[in-house]
Amino acid sequence: MNFDALRIPVGDWVDAGVDWLTVNFEWLFDGISAVLSFLIDGIETVLVWPGPLVMIVILAVVALLVGTRRFALFSAIGFGFIVMLDQWDAAMSTLSLVLVASLIAVLIGLPLGILAARRQGFSSFVRPVLDFMQTMPSFVYLIPAIIFFGIGKVPGVVATVVFAIPPAVRLTELGLRQVDEEVVEAAGAFGATPRKILTQVQIPLALPTIMAGINQVIMLALSMVVIAGIVGAGGLGAEVFRGVTRLDVGLGFEAGLSVVIVAIYLDRITSALGERASRRTSK
Repeated sequence: MNFDALRIPVGDWVDAGVDWLTVNFEWLFDGISAVLSFLIDGIETVLVWPGPLVMIVILAVVALLVGTRRFALFSAIGFGFIVMLDQWDAAMSTLSLVLVASLIAVLIGLPLGILAARRQGFSSFVRPVLDFMQTMPSFVYLIPAIIFFGIGKVPGVVATVVFAIPPAVRLTELGLRQVDEEVVEAAGAFGATPRKILTQVQIPLALPTIMAGINQVIMLALSMVVIAGIVGAGGLGAEVFRGVTRLDVGLGFEAGLSVVIVAIYLDRITSALGERASRRTSK
């Protein structure tokens, strides 16, 4: 039996769809590229301009304000170690990419999560879409991103946003659904509008779970940004890729260690904010 005759040309359909989008929406992709480039370059300039010493102090103070003295000390030592590895500029470039991608992913994911929590039909529709987004190999997202936006930081950020959105949607929906129905009904009985119930009751009570989702978004964004170094996104991902292509174990280890330090810092910051939200809701 000739199984080739039964082949479904899904790849051909996808290629045709990508070609159609490229031809008909070039203006849209150019606009998105311009906005993202402005945001990425602006944040990177802000992070690099003060110099390593001043920026390390700022990052340590932020760690102290949201965490503990031990965490602040770790932040100062960790980022100082990145400077000594000569990976500071690459680390700040990676941090700017993560911040932009995470912000966009959260701005898209939170409203979708709220809508999924309030509309069961939309929840049933979006759940398999999120499953698809999470299980698709991350490298696959880079292919259409390169076609639409070319080589550079923008396709890396776009692919990262798509890859990092699912946790924001899932955990926002989960947090809102876990809010006690009796509390919601009591707020409605006192005359609160649906908008006030959402903003003043449900979201504050669901904030710890939402913060956990934001934490996962940032971690996924960081992992994807490193992979995006392959397509010219720069940062620590480019250093890791350079180490791989040159079989330079030392360079790869230094860049990888810098990624770990940045990841721990971002993880502890968001975890500390989530713990604060939990303490507030428990009062």
